[in-house]
Order: sequence, then C-alpha cells, then structure tokens
Amino acid sequence: MRVIITGATGLIGSALVRSLLADGHTVTRLGRGGAKGSASPGVADARWDPEKAVVPAEALEGHDAAVHLAGEPIAEGRWTDEKKRRIRESRVKGTRLFSETLAGLKQKPRVLVSASAVGFYGDRGAEVLVEESAPGGDFLSVVCQEWEAAARPAAEAGIRLAHPRIGVVLDAEGGALPKMLTPFKLGVGGRLGDGRQYMSWITLADVVSVIRRLVEDEGLSGPFNAVSPNPVTNEEFTKALGRVLGRPTVFAVPRFALRLAFGETADAVLLVSQRAEPSRLKQTDFRFADPELEAALRRILKR
Repeated sequence: MRVIITGATGLIGSALVRSLLADGHTVTRLGRGGAKGSASPGVADARWDPEKAVVPAEALEGHDAAVHLAGEPIAEGRWTDEKKRRIRESRVKGTRLFSETLAGLKQKPRVLVSASAVGFYGDRGAEVLVEESAPGGDFLSVVCQEWEAAARPAAEAGIRLAHPRIGVVLDAEGGALPKMLTPFKLGVGGRLGDGRQYMSWITLADVVSVIRRLVEDEGLSGPFNAVSPNPVTNEEFTKALGRVLGRPTVFAVPRFALRLAFGETADAVLLVSQRAEPSRLKQTDFRFADPELEAALRRILKR
C-alpha cells in the first residue's frame, strides 16, 4: 500500500510512518521542508506550502490512501490573535487545499483519513460525548467543525472520508505527558483548578492503531472518537500519575493562576472538560492496547 501523510514528522505522524514501514508499506511524506533525501527505504518526500496554495499534485498520483495530520500546535505558547489565525488556517485552509488536490487527481486514493479533535464538542462538563453529540460553540469547536467540513471535496469526488477526533495523546517522547513530568517528579504536581474537568486521553500506540483501522477498513467513514474507553477527571489523572511516579499530589493550581499564566489557552486546553466515548470504534470491535490509564502510564514510563 502507498500512503501519503501530511504532518508526518510530528508525534503521531512519525509513529504512523514507522508502523506502516514495519509492515512493508511505502510512504510519501508531504511537508513544508521538501525532499530530504531520506535514507529510510520506502519513504519519499514532497514539499507543499498551504499558505501559498502550492501542492505538488503529480507527487500525489497513484497512492492508495492519504492521512492528513498537519496543523499548528494548539497547546504550545500563549494564544494571540496571530496564533489563533495560524491554528485555524493551518487546519481549514490546508485541509481544503489537500482535499481539493486529491479530488482532482487522475489516480485518486481510495480513502482520506483527515484528523480532527475532541475539541469539536466544546466544554461539556460531565456529559458523555459520542460522535452524534452536538458540537460546541467556542473557538476550537468552530475550528474543528470547519476543519472537518474542509475535507468534503474529497468525499464528493468519491474518496472514502474518515475523521478521527483525537483526544490528549500520551507518550513519553512527546505531546502533553513529558511537560507534566517535571513538577510531578519534584513532588509539586497537582490538579488543575478543581480537578473535576474530564480528560479524554489515548496512548500514541492506540491512536496509530485507530488511524490504520480507518485506512484499512473499507466499511468505515465519518467521525470516530479516537479516545480511550475510560476518560478520567483531571484529579483522577493527577493521582494516577503520582502513584506511577511514587510522588505526592497534594498541590493544586487555582484557575485564576492558570488564566494569569496562560490566558485563553488555560480555558481552552487545561480547564476544558470533554468526556468523550469511542462509541463507533466499540461498534467495530476495535481493541485498545491501553484502555486503563494507570496501566498505560506504567507501560509508557516503564514503571
């Protein structure tokens, strides 16, 4: 199988590339850096520039599948108007360009797996969120709605379209978890705010498996919550990580301090509550390698 991947050098993309290569597939990494002369057998590189609407259609011909993961990091840095513009345009404008290009190919891929996020649902407290749940109305929710809609040209051209709505990805090498470890290891880790906000999480290994399932199963299309079947509150996460590291978790960071330090990012990323369930994945009998948080953390952190 030949697979095009955008965002192939990010946390999820890199792991997906390794997984595909291990099974004998070939990968074209579509990125801003262009051809890198990679020594990895089975890997080709092509350059695109979504901001300038430049994409090498000829390099995308003849692939079996496409996976779109590219986008400005959400949790890195304080949100400014410019940061929010990059968050939105990197997803909406880039996805539309990519999907329209795929739709116009002579040899189209059979499937496009275009990433989304549980941010689609907005801040919903303890409400259980399934794929049919209504979207929210905050900035990230609107971005996710526009992000998913931007991929429709591919579906209209007959390409099967699936959206994994990805939760907080846990891995020792990147994403949110490494940033959390230092205060916990120093014994000053603790809950954020009142700790009652729900966190929909998934390990890197499982999110790669979800994406591969969506690529390979021709009967799957539409949105899929790519999250563990066991979401936890921030307080539950804090206690589990403390147990795994053997450190106390008696401290708490009040909401006002988080908002003072991080501005709008605090409410959108650290204090938001999303209790998403992988309802449609369960219907496919998908098996999670890491369904329980504490066991997942022990495996990831080798504890």
